[in-house]
Amino acid sequence: MKREDLRNIAIIAHVDHGKTTLVDEMLKQGGAFRENQVVNDRVMDSNAIERERGITILAKNTSCMYNGVKINIVDTPGHADFSGEVERILKMVNGVLLLVDSFEGTMPQTRFVLQKALELGHKIIVVVNKTDRPDARNHEVVDEVLELLLDLDATEEQLDSPVVFCSGRLGCSSYNPDEMGTDFKPLFEKIIEHIPAPEGDETGELQVLVSSIDYNDYVGRIAVGRVERGVIKQNQEVMVCDYHNRTAPFKAKIVSLNQFEGLNKVPVESATVGDIIAFSGIEGVTIGQTITSVSAPEALPFVKISEPTVEMTFSVNTSPFAGREGKFVTSRRTAIPQTR
Repeated sequence: MKREDLRNIAIIAHVDHGKTTLVDEMLKQGGAFRENQVVNDRVMDSNAIERERGITILAKNTSCMYNGVKINIVDTPGHADFSGEVERILKMVNGVLLLVDSFEGTMPQTRFVLQKALELGHKIIVVVNKTDRPDARNHEVVDEVLELLLDLDATEEQLDSPVVFCSGRLGCSSYNPDEMGTDFKPLFEKIIEHIPAPEGDETGELQVLVSSIDYNDYVGRIAVGRVERGVIKQNQEVMVCDYHNRTAPFKAKIVSLNQFEGLNKVPVESATVGDIIAFSGIEGVTIGQTITSVSAPEALPFVKISEPTVEMTFSVNTSPFAGREGKFVTSRRTAIPQTR
């Protein structure tokens, strides 16, 4: 089964290259808001800390429509501190928009997130953003992205990735680096054309990999994932499995089932291959677990998260000065042993 009516994409970039602003405009032009609706800037940054600091911390799901095709969009963090969020989310999509600032070009986090997308074999659309800047370097930035793709051993197909020039703030896009364009039609057209439609066996046994966890005061933990195989239904009895066998398989029931439409979660009776869903009712569900049918509990491999950049170990003091008297012996001061 191939879902030509659906595309799943993630937006990846270095911090402050304009991911959330671009998503805002995609939602507006994709009909997610009424024409007279007042919408805050960076509407996807719903967390209080995100709005205070002006950064994205948690990956967010949303969707818009274009020419009868639903485009599921995942806005990902740009800081290296939250790279685990990016790695998990990339498992839910079939392609990515690689956003690059038209002046700054490729940056350290650009390299990291692109490498993860290439390892998963995702299709890439290069989006040079902020082309309205007076200091924009559109041609040079495209060359920088190509050099980065070469450094990361991209395939021939990935090296031939299309390029779109955008201004997320002005809501315009173009295939020509020297033109601004008038709307996001070129971007939407390229997404439909270049990003592959989700495929899977609709008649097979259910498989949903939990890639993200949300929380609601009324229903508790909400699992978010993509249907890889089969059909999931509301009030369905399922089996929860762990690929690494950290927990024993157990039965549960899907209480509520939702899909993402714009900024809202819309209740649905069922979802099939390729749909990104949010569901509740499974107490203790966590990232990496697989929701399967009771008759065929087959867990999906969970993407390994990269090792932390900084690691700290706290242990008992075994140095030569351990237990010696000193002038400063509290944990906040450096121990200086007395000399006799």
